[in-house]
Amino acid sequence: MIGGWDGIEEFVAVARAGSFTGGAKAFGASTTHMSRAIARLEARLGAQLLIRTTRSQHLTDTGRIFLEQSQRLIDDREESIAAISAVGEPRGSLRLTCSYTLGEKFVAPIVREFAQNHPALTVTIELDNSIVDIVHRGVDLAIRTGHLEDSRLIATRIAERELITVASRHYLSERGVPQQIADLGAHDCLVGSVSQWRFAEGRSFEPEGRWRCNSGVAVLEACLAGLGICQLPAFYLHEHLKAGRLEEVLPQEKPDNEPIWAIYPTQRHLSPKVNLLLKHLRSRLPQSLGSSETN
Repeated sequence: MIGGWDGIEEFVAVARAGSFTGGAKAFGASTTHMSRAIARLEARLGAQLLIRTTRSQHLTDTGRIFLEQSQRLIDDREESIAAISAVGEPRGSLRLTCSYTLGEKFVAPIVREFAQNHPALTVTIELDNSIVDIVHRGVDLAIRTGHLEDSRLIATRIAERELITVASRHYLSERGVPQQIADLGAHDCLVGSVSQWRFAEGRSFEPEGRWRCNSGVAVLEACLAGLGICQLPAFYLHEHLKAGRLEEVLPQEKPDNEPIWAIYPTQRHLSPKVNLLLKHLRSRLPQSLGSSETN
């Protein structure tokens, strides 16, 4: 009799690798074994999971759905084993999502340290400035900022970031220096991924201008070029403020620091890999953000 797991792990390995050769290498078996195991699985299911050609293979619609379900099954099995083991060693796959700059510059290096300390763990980091549905996407952990609304998720505060409103000296010399929040309405504002700028005592301002981009780096570069005023997290700006390329605008209206959250699905609350990574992020991320602001 064919076991309940027969072919599932082989299918996931091939689907993730994008080829039978890559899947066989990751799984530690021959391509012949992988092909036969998946064929037996398809026969059991009565459905085709992969469309095979001489050069490549592609997931069918059924295959895409089955891949998500299978990956969750494998993850849950590994987490159950880890949860009752003596050491609770994290294993299996760990998927994170985070915005581009925060992820590249701060989160990814910290998670890399974590992966180096736990070799049984496979890590995937997806950088995306959009808010993704982590429950639907099967993501274990999301790093987000600001107000949170999804009640299906658990949020843990792991750090905070400073927001600063700035402009180039050239722009301010040409257009004048705003003295109060309302003055921003007469200026060119560089709009990033948020529709409202935050200021002290809960006040806000909806910026308008001729430059919009959901990349903080692109907004910063436009600001340095003298196109207008922007509000960005401090880690984008400190180097340029110290060098005198940018000047802070409305410093008396600076908002309270914005929380940085680790978000995860409720069903993964007791997962060893999530709990241990949360501890690592809480320990390292504030220090990393702080050191970047003093360099």
